[in-house]
Amino acid sequence: MNLADMIEGHVDDRVALISRNRETTYGELRDQVARLRGGLSSAGVGQGDRVAIMCGNNRYFVITYLATIGIGAVAVPLNPASPAHELEDQLATVEPTTVVVGPTAMNSWARVDRSMIPCVERVVIAEGEPDGDVLTIADLLRSDPAPLVDVEPDHLAVLIFTSGTAGRSKAAMLSHGNLASNIEQGSTVTDRTRAGDVVYSVLPMFHIFGLNVALGVSLSVGATVLLVQRFDPATAVQSIVQRQVTVVPGAPPMWIAFSHFDELPPDAFASVRLPLSGASRLAPAVADRMEEKFGLTILEGYGLTEASPVVTNSIESGRRAGSVGRVLGTQEVRLVDDDGNDVPVGDAGEIRIKGPNVFLGYWNDQEATDRVLVDGWLHTGDVGVVDDEGFLYLVDRAKDLIIVSGFNVFPAEVEEVLASHPAVAEAGVLGVPHPHDGEAVKAYVVLADGASADEDQLVEHCLDYMARYKCPSKIVFVDELPRNPAGKLMRRELEGTILA
Repeated sequence: MNLADMIEGHVDDRVALISRNRETTYGELRDQVARLRGGLSSAGVGQGDRVAIMCGNNRYFVITYLATIGIGAVAVPLNPASPAHELEDQLATVEPTTVVVGPTAMNSWARVDRSMIPCVERVVIAEGEPDGDVLTIADLLRSDPAPLVDVEPDHLAVLIFTSGTAGRSKAAMLSHGNLASNIEQGSTVTDRTRAGDVVYSVLPMFHIFGLNVALGVSLSVGATVLLVQRFDPATAVQSIVQRQVTVVPGAPPMWIAFSHFDELPPDAFASVRLPLSGASRLAPAVADRMEEKFGLTILEGYGLTEASPVVTNSIESGRRAGSVGRVLGTQEVRLVDDDGNDVPVGDAGEIRIKGPNVFLGYWNDQEATDRVLVDGWLHTGDVGVVDDEGFLYLVDRAKDLIIVSGFNVFPAEVEEVLASHPAVAEAGVLGVPHPHDGEAVKAYVVLADGASADEDQLVEHCLDYMARYKCPSKIVFVDELPRNPAGKLMRRELEGTILA
């Protein structure tokens, strides 16, 4: 097998990619990927070698990714906008022999200290003139085509850095079998992405949601992927209308921006049949606004890098407010208490997952691997509740739990209540030390454009929906919340946000 065979078998003249308004058909894509396989092999890249890919969402990323895994090498997608010290740390961690640098990453790469990464034998640039040890993708594409290399399902395909919301980012090892099985698990859903769909792909490809859902699932079924490098709500809607986009996977910040974009006409999303949300919890108030304003029912799912990534979705079941849907495919999911015992239906417990999509572990970090992989079960650290019909509801991350006078407070619950206030665009909540109660609830709030509210008004709003101990004792108004590139809230960085 080889995961890269996802592009095989589709009609030659069907459009596979749209990047910078340039269309690439499946026939052209297969030819380019085969030639780049040949070019990388001729340059000395072999099975097991790590290839760091510093590209935005563009054609260069896609062909490099598919060619890399196609020869049995290991793709390492990196954020092209990361600061130099972060790139140096990640590159030193995975020790790539090759770094591929896209146009948007040239400035970041120029600031990287090459002496920190002596493992790098060759640099490939997507555009520009070669210099010294630098090659170009154009040169490599002149090579003779090379065939796909057959590998075992447990052969390492991708090293992808986790989002880091619960601590230092680690490189998760995902095999060909892991990624392919999650794509296959999604194929059991009736109204899934299919050939003929146009998929709006703004989720970054260095994040697993963008890599194996927006890209992997789409290419495997022969859909067209509209590659978008940066999000702007006005431009996004224009593209969705002009390209008649049918599938829109996104993180909550995208849907928040759309929901507060009052200038949009009611039919702005008329072509969209699958509006998907993941990466973090979507506040029900945001989903309600999208439904009221545009008639768009957002279908929420749950996943994580270590599960390749999708664990549950709502595509087949339909939206149920607050739920992330039902378990996908052949995966097993348990909710357990602190002693590892299954909790009763309706009680909160840590989510644990078993299935062929569960990752191999963390690169060169056996201690961290042993903490999360126990007897084949992935310990997610996420807390959830399941109802009688099998719908999963996320509560929060166990590490983010706030304990006020002995009572548990999950930040996400407070965030959702705050976000339901019409003046609030989004909110972030964390626990802070309190001399008498142990911890207190502190909230950071971004107001909607043109809206106004003060601390007392929002606290009163919370008191209408929650017990007093769950309500914020302090609310700080800020310009924006700290989020990682995939849109996930970084609660541990809230204290450093800029005041509004």
